[in-house]
Amino acid sequence: MTTGVRRRMGVEERRQQLIGVALDLFSHRSPDDVSIDEIAAAAGISRPLVYHYFPGKLSLYEAALQRAADDLAERFVEPREGPLGSRLLRVMGRFFDFVDGHGPGFSALMRGGPAVGSSTTNALIDSVRQAAYVQILAHLGVTDPPARLELVIRSWISLAESTALIWLDGRRIPRAELELQLVHDFAALTAVSAAFDEEMADILRAVLVEEPADGLFAELITRLIELAPQQS
Repeated sequence: MTTGVRRRMGVEERRQQLIGVALDLFSHRSPDDVSIDEIAAAAGISRPLVYHYFPGKLSLYEAALQRAADDLAERFVEPREGPLGSRLLRVMGRFFDFVDGHGPGFSALMRGGPAVGSSTTNALIDSVRQAAYVQILAHLGVTDPPARLELVIRSWISLAESTALIWLDGRRIPRAELELQLVHDFAALTAVSAAFDEEMADILRAVLVEEPADGLFAELITRLIELAPQQS
């Protein structure tokens, strides 16, 4: 039997509830299109009470973004077991899970949302990119990366972001194909650099030694060889 008395939330509990509600709304529509009144209604409280916990929509957006950034960064964490290609494919699967579930919010953030350009937003975006960079280095077993490796990894992270944004515009290419393509893109970027730099060549050799004959990187090599014109 219920008494009909609503439990009063503590300050931090209420803040976390509002962040969760805002993140859910921002995930389905551009943050610019979500009002404080909607957030208050979804949380079951009054508009003035929202301002009691957050001074404005920007501060609430930044708090929601912090939670989303933490979530996204965690998706790059992967056990260092098995071939690198398979590990990266699992990471890309989780990355696109996030993009798929936070489409409008992800697009607004990367293309220009209410908090874009603020020091807080820029720092959060950079923290996710840095977390991804550190994870990829760990998978490669490199602690002191040469300049060309840093360029390859950071370029690949930017490519993943751009690919996700383009995909969200119409989803014209099956998601699974893009996830696989991004894994192959990483291998291709590394291979191009390795062709002209011995340090990168050593890193690529170490990756390929662990790659099975039917692995993702081996598949790419086979397909590229097949594209080469046959000598008569």
